[in-house]
Amino acid sequence: MSVKITYFVHGTTIDNEKEISSGWSDVGLSELGIKQSIELKDLIKDKRFDIVFCSDLKRAVDSAKFTFEGIAPIIPDERLRECNYGKYNGQPSAVVEPMQEKMITEKFPEGESYEDVKARIANFLNFLKQNYDGKSVAVVAHKAPQLALDVLLKGKTWEEAWAEDWRKTKAWQPGWGYILE
Repeated sequence: MSVKITYFVHGTTIDNEKEISSGWSDVGLSELGIKQSIELKDLIKDKRFDIVFCSDLKRAVDSAKFTFEGIAPIIPDERLRECNYGKYNGQPSAVVEPMQEKMITEKFPEGESYEDVKARIANFLNFLKQNYDGKSVAVVAHKAPQLALDVLLKGKTWEEAWAEDWRKTKAWQPGWGYILE
């Protein structure tokens, strides 16, 4: 058996529109983000999910509710949070983004590394395998957890995950599929 995971990113936030990298700062969706989350419901109306997990940060919880409320149970999970940028949470993206690819094993000051995020996601995947084998699971979260899934489930290196990230290639889609064997 396996767990079928469909990964969704939260809608656009107030920080996104100001070019701020939120990290663990708990910001809300912008009007555009609310609209995106509501429109996603129509884009995926033919998909069925047994359960929805989302980051416990407001932007992911709200995105999950706008898209999935009344369709499947929604469970916030702190393991699905964005990378903790530490002192750089809520700082300009022009400062944070150039640092990100260098923080694979090195922690952001007072924060975590991308390997730390990968460990959180590996723990979450073990939980899914033990409790949701044979199920279809939606996940609503952030960039770092999605990159960690690419590393853990698609066999990419961190460098490949960064280079092929849809944010760089401008290739957003209404959900990315992963299989957890």
